[in-house]
Amino acid sequence: MSGITRRQAIGAASAVAGAAVVGVGAAQGSAVAAGHGAEPGSFDEVYLGRRIQGGPATGHGGHHAGHGGGYSVRIDGDELHIMRNADGTWISVINHYDPQATPRALARAAVDDLQGAALVPLAPATR
Repeated sequence: MSGITRRQAIGAASAVAGAAVVGVGAAQGSAVAAGHGAEPGSFDEVYLGRRIQGGPATGHGGHHAGHGGGYSVRIDGDELHIMRNADGTWISVINHYDPQATPRALARAAVDDLQGAALVPLAPATR
């Protein structure tokens, strides 16, 4: 017998596995942090006949203002409710289950999904 107990062996194996997980987590965290480092720029263009605009939110708060990370997207002048995910991707009320890499890509995907329909604003929160 080597003199090592089962408890010590399990503890050592757990420590090695834990270190491996921490190493992988740190690498993934660095990748996510790198994605968060570059803030999206402003855009204003016509896409499939619809005017899409995006840029830093300016002074219009509201119930959902914090979800977009201080960024606002508009389609034909109407605000598209957006949210930034923890991994740096973006989603909206139009394509909630189809994350996009940038707000511009999100606006274009929303225009695609709307198929010519008007963007209807969300109802204000009632109290």
